[in-house]
Parts: sequence; C-alpha cells; structure tokens
Amino acid sequence: MEENVRRQDDALIQLVTFSIGEEEFGVDILKVQEIIRTMEITRVPRAPEFVEGVINLRGKVIPIIDLRRRFKLAERAHDKHTRIIVIEINSMVVGFVVDSVSEVLRIPANTVEPPPPVVSGLDSEYISGVGKLEDRLLILLDLNKLLSSEEHAALGVV
Repeated sequence: MEENVRRQDDALIQLVTFSIGEEEFGVDILKVQEIIRTMEITRVPRAPEFVEGVINLRGKVIPIIDLRRRFKLAERAHDKHTRIIVIEINSMVVGFVVDSVSEVLRIPANTVEPPPPVVSGLDSEYISGVGKLEDRLLILLDLNKLLSSEEHAALGVV
C-alpha cells in the first residue's frame, strides 16, 4: 500500500513548454503531434478573430490559432523563434502559434497545483494547473478547453 502511494507521488508529467510574452506555458506532450517553424498562413474570410488562417501540412489543411489573440494579448510580428505547435484537440488537428518553444520537461505530478483564483485575468478556464519548478512557475493549459464547442465547429468549416 505504501509503495503505491510513493509510486503515485513519483509520477512524472511530460510537457512541451513554450512562451507567449513573458509567460511560460506547458502542454501534455502526448497531445503534441509536432512543432514546426512558421510558414505561409492563408487567411480565411469570416474566420473567428483568433484564427490566423490555415496551412497545408503535408497535404492536410490545418487551422492555425494565434494564442496571443486567444488570450487577448498584444500582437507581435512572427520572428525566427515563432513556432506552430500542431496538436490534436477533440479529434481535430490544429496549430497554435507561440512566441517560442522552450523544452520538453518532466515534472513530478505532485508539484502541480490547481490554478489559484487570482489567475482569472488570463481566462482561467483554459488553465489546468500551475507547475512549481525550482526557479519559476509553469502555467499548464487544458487544451480541450481552449476552444468552445461552437468555436470547434466553426473551425471545421474553416
């Protein structure tokens, strides 16, 4: 019994970490299909405002969501560090534009706490928890909540 408890405490979460502005975020590595450099993004008329457009990734058309716009942060021009994280959410493949991708981290599950109520400034419904690292905090995103069912349906038409 005690060994089961210890094994659960030792459980590691693997995350892809990335930055948007000054904040560092993490998403479950199992949801990430790939990370690519920015490429030409085709604008789509009447798409939701946070949708930058679509790309053709090996013959598949993928909607691209700008996380800066999604989180209502100031826009920033893409540069050599900008990346698109390709993720499957609710059986739909989408790309998220981020300022830069940092690293793949393994953190103990027991260092993750629920988001404090004060983070409501950054649409806290998207946040699944906060990881406490030695020198910084990492905001863990709940990818399934980044898009409402209406937005998910709208992307299907993009």
